[in-house]
Amino acid sequence: MFWKLGLAVAAAIGATFVPALSKYWFWVLVIGLVIAFVIEGVRIVPQQSAWVVERLGKFHGTLEPGLNLIIPFFDRVAYIHSLKEVPLDVPEQVCITKDNTQLAVDGVLYYQVTDPRLASYGSANYIAAITQLAQTTLRSVIGKMELDKSFESREDINRSIVSALDEAGRNWGIKVLRYEIKSITPPESILRAMQAQITAEREKRALIAKSEGERQQQINIADGKRQAAILESEGEKQGAINRAQGEATAIRVIAEANAAGVRAVAEAIADKGGMEAANLKVATQYVDAFANLAKASNTLIIPASAGDVAGFVATAMTVLDKTRQAQTAAKG
Repeated sequence: MFWKLGLAVAAAIGATFVPALSKYWFWVLVIGLVIAFVIEGVRIVPQQSAWVVERLGKFHGTLEPGLNLIIPFFDRVAYIHSLKEVPLDVPEQVCITKDNTQLAVDGVLYYQVTDPRLASYGSANYIAAITQLAQTTLRSVIGKMELDKSFESREDINRSIVSALDEAGRNWGIKVLRYEIKSITPPESILRAMQAQITAEREKRALIAKSEGERQQQINIADGKRQAAILESEGEKQGAINRAQGEATAIRVIAEANAAGVRAVAEAIADKGGMEAANLKVATQYVDAFANLAKASNTLIIPASAGDVAGFVATAMTVLDKTRQAQTAAKG
């Protein structure tokens, strides 16, 4: 402010040395002072910003977005805050887990100024304050977890840090919206051990899958053989049934044919001249049978009365006659 007033006085003094403006030096001084007061007294605050005004070194108020007027010499803009959400990178640090393993962890947090007055006077540097608090809270949370658990619990770690920072940030006029772990890096030896463990686990799963496949293959083969044996036995059973049915049918047909032949012979004998024809047939067959004996074997066994053809025929005819009489009696 004072240098602007000095410029106005200097302009008025300079006007006295110019013949055309020497008699207007007072108006030059007045115009310069008005311009200086306007520049110092008018403040245009952009959107999503808050300007903290001090009057004679004491907090007076906060300028809202838009056109604002302050009193020169008495008021001054002491602090300017952005009300937008701001990302803040948290430097990497070494944390020790519950099982004494070192982890290099870094993250990013997002905060927003909610109270410009507290943000100005609550802490000398709230950015450094929340950064340090985020680091200490992170070390504390990870120190309660084992190595494997720390990799699985990122969401729990983030929520714990946000809760601690948000509670402390109330005194600083800020609100911590969220915290995200960017990376968790264990030592090189731990990385190699973890890689070996992962490789062993994958090999284990591969062996299990292979054995399960072989087991299923053996089951399928055994089941196929079982089904084939069942089908084969069913086929043999059906074939035996079919053969038995065929033989039964053949026996029945042969029996029916023999019965029909016997009936035909009986009917023929009962007719006129039937007995004479039967005598001739039996004699002929008897002679043919003895004629074929010498062809079948060198050794022959014949009855003592083999030459008595008439006696053999008479015996056969007696049987036929009895059969005819039985048939006649049955008809009567």
